[in-house]
Amino acid sequence: MDEGRKRVLGIMASILAARKLCQMDSTRPSPALNAIIADAVTFAQRIMQKIDDLLPPPRKAM
Repeated sequence: MDEGRKRVLGIMASILAARKLCQMDSTRPSPALNAIIADAVTFAQRIMQKIDDLLPPPRKAM
């Protein structure tokens, strides 16, 4: 996975996790916090995969 794609996944996961994280009383490390972050990353990966499936890669100009 290239660095640009990692950045996109990180941004998407942050947005997806933000809603649940703002409802938590504490941001100290916990199993719940780890689960929220893991779920957000999984959903971001699924979204990226769906985008890849729907949109063909650009052709390189010769």
